[in-house]
Amino acid sequence: MPHFNYTGYDGRGKQTRGSVEASSSMQAVERLTERGIVVVDVSQSEEKAVRQKVRLMPLETHIMFCRSLASYLRSGLPLADALKILGKQSRDRRITAAFSEVLTAVEGGKKFHAALADSGAFRETLWRVVESGEQSGSLIVVLEQIARQFRMEDSLRRRIKSAMTYPVVMIVVGVGVVAFLLSYVVPKLAAMFEDVGQILPLPTRILLALSRFLNTFGLPILTAMLVFWLIQRRRGKKITLPFMRAIRERLTLALVMSHLSTLLKSGIPLVQALRMASSMDTRSQRWLDIADLVKAGHRFDRALEKQGFPEEVVYIVRVGEMGGDLVESLSNVGQNNWEIAQTQMERLATLMEPAMVLILGFAVGFIVLAILLPIFNMSGMVK
Repeated sequence: MPHFNYTGYDGRGKQTRGSVEASSSMQAVERLTERGIVVVDVSQSEEKAVRQKVRLMPLETHIMFCRSLASYLRSGLPLADALKILGKQSRDRRITAAFSEVLTAVEGGKKFHAALADSGAFRETLWRVVESGEQSGSLIVVLEQIARQFRMEDSLRRRIKSAMTYPVVMIVVGVGVVAFLLSYVVPKLAAMFEDVGQILPLPTRILLALSRFLNTFGLPILTAMLVFWLIQRRRGKKITLPFMRAIRERLTLALVMSHLSTLLKSGIPLVQALRMASSMDTRSQRWLDIADLVKAGHRFDRALEKQGFPEEVVYIVRVGEMGGDLVESLSNVGQNNWEIAQTQMERLATLMEPAMVLILGFAVGFIVLAILLPIFNMSGMVK
């Protein structure tokens, strides 16, 4: 809670100065009046308390917050009472502190959306939608809408992680097995093969060359890959596998279009909604360019067409825009792309399992064959 410096007179008419803790200047004056002090001047202290960096709360918390708050408000509870209940329900101290800060700001006279924005723990999307809900008097409705949108985004993330789990595990296991054989088993057999003095089979020579390469450059390559991954993560960039790009594009379209529909339904203008939704796409600049085109007077479907979006997306948006039902059209585009992405992910997961087994089996089989061929040749020489 902020501190306020004050100047005033006590009950005996003596001038007094000091500091008082309060959520606002009005509350500070009220507390000082209760002490019998006549306030002449009050101002917020310039001394800023050391504040820990506030991290954005997870998406699951946003969903819980919006759904629970909408439910409490619909039942007739005042906003302050609903925030108090939400603050008591969470066991996470960071979340409880964020709710308490919002509650203090609201009780101090600040608007709800401004309190959410100042806390730094909530997404801009949320407090922008809340702002439109406060202005239009439909706060409960917009909270329910944004909760559904956040739930869809969370579902998309879980689907992607589920689809990528098996390939990643198989790749790690396969690389680990092959690296162990090449770095530990093969070098021990290489000395025996060299003592034979005969020409080794081609698979064995390839295997020995791979083993020498791994022992010489394996650690530097691994270090370079780790450094590259850390740099990309620090920059906020994600490494996308080539076979996942088409699916990710569908998922991004589903997420952005559904979110645009929610924002427009909440009363936010299209240009502002496009800029808000752009943060959900790794290629956010294309949505900002579309917003600039729309602001310059272009139709939304024309702007999408100039940015190279699929024809079916442009067509559905064009029909909705010309028919005066853009919100429903964007919702349909999001739903269609979500269904297509879901089908593609299921097909990819079905094909990935046998493909990874075949690749791993081929790699291990080649190593075993390369080791056994010279052993068979030596046994033939002994006979």
